[in-house]
Amino acid sequence: MGKRQLLLMSSSAVHGFGYLEHAESELTSFLKHNSVQEVLFVPYALTDHDGYTERVGSVLRKLGFGCTGIHTAPDPVRAVQSAQAIYIGGGNTFLLLDTLYRRQLVEPIRERVLHHGVPYVGSSAGTNVATRTIQTTNDMPIVQPASFEALALVPFNINPHYLDPEPNGTHKGETRPERINQFHELNAAPVLGLAEGTALFVDGDRATLVGPQPAVPGTPYDARLFRKGEQSVLYKVGSDLSFLLRE
Repeated sequence: MGKRQLLLMSSSAVHGFGYLEHAESELTSFLKHNSVQEVLFVPYALTDHDGYTERVGSVLRKLGFGCTGIHTAPDPVRAVQSAQAIYIGGGNTFLLLDTLYRRQLVEPIRERVLHHGVPYVGSSAGTNVATRTIQTTNDMPIVQPASFEALALVPFNINPHYLDPEPNGTHKGETRPERINQFHELNAAPVLGLAEGTALFVDGDRATLVGPQPAVPGTPYDARLFRKGEQSVLYKVGSDLSFLLRE
């Protein structure tokens, strides 16, 4: 997997920042490092493909990159096969994965990213589908995809928008850790809970937790790793998480 290049963001909108502003530095560096000039954007997690592509494209153009929506391509598979970079945005993960399967894009994207080194950017739902399965998403199943198995660009699961329970909170319903522990009652894959604003940068066989610079004071940009039958572990921005790629 020496060619694998991934930037897996928890979210696009973060408190204290404009849309994608928290990730501008990492996104710019990531795309420039890979000599990208044009990004193929996949807006399938929302129904307004044109509007979504324009929203992301306006940010990318400001950073110096072109952006084309895959929905405008006569042949989406061929668009993937010729893409310089692939960016899959957030929204509903079930709708996104269902569309990827219906348009026969799961294998072509996996092939391009894992075997041809095409850089991949994911945000929220786009990060969910980059993992083994979408079983640890927060979304409602508004459609039924052919499978919960996803792109498997990394060998573990991610829970975007992760929140630790508030110590003095009044919420008495299920917490995010409880839901992830329920996943582990029947599944063994590690789950990385990514807090808002954080991202996992994968460069070949190295994975590093990154966050916005400058950060909003008092905001916890971190990640919590859950393993079946073990206590969860908190990791701060800058942590080396390469061991997860060897799972």
